[in-house]
Amino acid sequence: MPKNALVTLRYGPYRSCGVVEHRTFRLEGMQAVLKEDGHQIVLEQIPDWNDVQLIVNGETVFQCNINDLDFGGDGKLDPLCQEAREAVLKAY
Repeated sequence: MPKNALVTLRYGPYRSCGVVEHRTFRLEGMQAVLKEDGHQIVLEQIPDWNDVQLIVNGETVFQCNINDLDFGGDGKLDPLCQEAREAVLKAY
Protein backbone atom coordinates (compact mmCIF):
# COMPACT_ATOMS: atom_id res chain seq x y z
CA MET A 1 0.00 0.00 0.00
CA PRO A 2 1.47 3.37 -0.93
CA LYS A 3 2.06 5.99 1.70
CA ASN A 4 -0.74 8.42 2.48
CA ALA A 5 -3.40 5.72 2.40
CA LEU A 6 -6.74 6.46 4.00
CA VAL A 7 -7.19 4.10 6.97
CA THR A 8 -10.53 3.90 8.79
CA LEU A 9 -9.99 2.92 12.40
CA ARG A 10 -13.27 1.57 13.74
CA TYR A 11 -13.55 1.04 17.49
CA GLY A 12 -16.20 -0.02 19.92
CA PRO A 13 -16.87 0.86 23.53
CA TYR A 14 -15.08 -0.89 26.36
CA ARG A 15 -15.41 -1.05 30.14
CA SER A 16 -13.08 1.08 32.23
CA CYS A 17 -13.67 1.92 35.89
CA GLY A 18 -17.11 0.32 35.65
CA VAL A 19 -18.26 2.60 32.80
CA VAL A 20 -18.76 1.41 29.24
CA GLU A 21 -18.16 4.05 26.56
CA HIS A 22 -16.12 4.83 23.47
CA ARG A 23 -12.60 5.94 24.38
CA THR A 24 -9.51 6.49 22.26
CA PHE A 25 -6.79 6.21 24.93
CA ARG A 26 -5.85 2.66 23.88
CA LEU A 27 -5.76 3.71 20.21
CA GLU A 28 -3.07 6.39 20.61
CA GLY A 29 -0.16 4.04 19.91
CA MET A 30 -1.80 2.57 16.82
CA GLN A 31 -2.60 6.03 15.49
CA ALA A 32 0.99 7.19 16.10
CA VAL A 33 2.48 4.20 14.27
CA LEU A 34 0.18 4.65 11.26
CA LYS A 35 0.67 8.42 11.09
CA GLU A 36 4.44 7.89 11.22
CA ASP A 37 4.11 5.90 7.98
CA GLY A 38 2.21 8.83 6.43
CA HIS A 39 -1.29 7.37 6.50
CA GLN A 40 -4.42 9.42 7.12
CA ILE A 41 -6.65 8.04 9.86
CA VAL A 42 -10.40 8.41 10.20
CA LEU A 43 -11.85 7.37 13.57
CA GLU A 44 -15.28 5.75 13.47
CA GLN A 45 -17.26 4.55 16.48
CA ILE A 46 -19.03 1.20 16.19
CA PRO A 47 -21.45 -0.52 18.60
CA ASP A 48 -19.40 -3.75 18.94
CA TRP A 49 -17.87 -3.95 22.43
CA ASN A 50 -14.06 -4.22 22.72
CA ASP A 51 -13.55 -4.34 18.94
CA VAL A 52 -10.94 -2.55 16.83
CA GLN A 53 -10.92 -2.83 13.03
CA LEU A 54 -8.66 -1.26 10.42
CA ILE A 55 -10.31 -0.74 7.04
CA VAL A 56 -8.29 0.03 3.90
CA ASN A 57 -10.05 0.39 0.55
CA GLY A 58 -13.24 -1.06 2.04
CA GLU A 59 -11.50 -4.21 3.25
CA THR A 60 -10.86 -5.16 6.89
CA VAL A 61 -7.11 -5.74 7.06
CA PHE A 62 -6.71 -6.00 10.85
CA GLN A 63 -8.94 -6.69 13.85
CA CYS A 64 -8.24 -7.09 17.58
CA ASN A 65 -9.64 -6.62 21.06
CA ILE A 66 -9.17 -3.02 22.24
CA ASN A 67 -8.24 -4.24 25.73
CA ASP A 68 -5.20 -6.03 24.29
CA LEU A 69 -3.67 -2.73 23.13
CA ASP A 70 -1.28 -0.85 25.42
CA PHE A 71 -2.72 2.22 27.13
CA GLY A 72 -1.30 5.43 25.65
CA GLY A 73 2.28 5.47 24.39
CA ASP A 74 3.73 5.66 20.92
CA GLY A 75 2.94 2.09 19.84
CA LYS A 76 6.54 1.18 19.07
CA LEU A 77 6.71 -1.44 21.84
CA ASP A 78 3.17 -2.77 21.36
CA PRO A 79 3.28 -5.91 19.16
CA LEU A 80 -0.35 -5.45 18.08
CA CYS A 81 0.44 -1.97 16.74
CA GLN A 82 3.29 -3.45 14.71
CA GLU A 83 0.98 -6.17 13.36
CA ALA A 84 -1.55 -3.50 12.39
CA ARG A 85 1.16 -1.45 10.67
CA GLU A 86 2.28 -4.46 8.62
CA ALA A 87 -1.33 -5.34 7.72
CA VAL A 88 -1.90 -1.83 6.36
CA LEU A 89 1.37 -1.91 4.41
CA LYS A 90 0.39 -5.24 2.82
CA ALA A 91 -3.15 -4.09 1.93
CA TYR A 92 -4.08 -3.67 -1.70
